[in-house]
Amino acid sequence: MIRKKIFQLKLRSQRLQLGERTLLMGVLNLTPDSFSDGGKFLDAKRAVEHALAIERDGADVIDIGAESTRPGSLEISVTEELGRLLPVLKALRGKLKIPISVDTQKAAVAEEALGAGAEIVNDISGLRNDPELARVAAKHGAALILMHIRGTPRTMQQGPFARDVLRDVLGGLRQSIATAKKYGVPGSRIVIDPGIGFGKSYAQNYELLTKLPELAKLGYPLLVGTSRKGFLGATLAKNGKPAAVDRRIWGTAATVAASILNGAHIVRVHEVEEMKQVAIVTDALLSCEPET
Repeated sequence: MIRKKIFQLKLRSQRLQLGERTLLMGVLNLTPDSFSDGGKFLDAKRAVEHALAIERDGADVIDIGAESTRPGSLEISVTEELGRLLPVLKALRGKLKIPISVDTQKAAVAEEALGAGAEIVNDISGLRNDPELARVAAKHGAALILMHIRGTPRTMQQGPFARDVLRDVLGGLRQSIATAKKYGVPGSRIVIDPGIGFGKSYAQNYELLTKLPELAKLGYPLLVGTSRKGFLGATLAKNGKPAAVDRRIWGTAATVAASILNGAHIVRVHEVEEMKQVAIVTDALLSCEPET
């Protein structure tokens, strides 16, 4: 087990302490076609209720996305993305105590979302899709999550996969960090994410979880998202059929614990209440000092 470096993630309204305990990022998808919960929260009122429930269940951050990035998904327009996102952000203003992260690859969407109360931008493309997004984040003093992806959501699971996944992820993240800094985002507002399930084979996802300490050497807080993903469905398959999304909770719990033990500062999850218990117990293991 490793000892995590402590970070202070600077937001407009507060500072998040990263490393003393694991923070939970709860997921809210405002999409009709996300792999795990597509269509459940298209109605703004229902989405707001779920956001409040995510906070009650113990999330430290909520990540709201209005464009699906599941394997095979296609990009939607800025207008469509904002049409789903803005009503929910406006309805949540003043109701949540935890910060809002907006999951988008587009500078134009980030601009509107940050103006409507979001404080973090979670870019699954690591600024490859729209580098101007970094300029928007810098302008608003927002934190920026840079994820590694190989390819695009439409093509990422078609391969070919990297021969050396750790080298591929390290190289991609270094490039994303350099782009963010070029556009004015300070290191104190950057979080990195290896992109579990985004352009990796199932085996490579497990390899990355074991090699998180190598990613930590880049010197930034680590966010890891394994919740309900396809590699878990494949591992838990029965009679040749992948486990259904709603049957992956214990597999998710195992990977959340592994992520924390290997250095994750934030875990991105759907089942916040259950994964909060996993995080608390795993953090207790990390904080246990051996008797001398």
